Amino acid sequence: MSLENLKKALKEGKVVFGTERTLKMMKDGKVKEVVICSNCKEAAEKEIMHDADVLGIKVVKAKENNEELGILCKKPFSISVLCY
Repeated sequence: MSLENLKKALKEGKVVFGTERTLKMMKDGKVKEVVICSNCKEAAEKEIMHDADVLGIKVVKAKENNEELGILCKKPFSISVLCY
């Protein structure tokens, strides 16, 4: 995962959390990169991967699980999918 890019996006406040919001942002063409946690639900991962392939968006499969990704982003909740 490009941790430096994620930290920069977090600092700028340009990160969107959640599968549905990420999919909407992808379809609107406002996403540079999508990060999926290591234990993301299979259906959500397949849908994101498919849309990303069609739209030419980079997807990164993080080694962290959803709880660790939430901690990394300094949020009090688990994060399965995020984009920036």
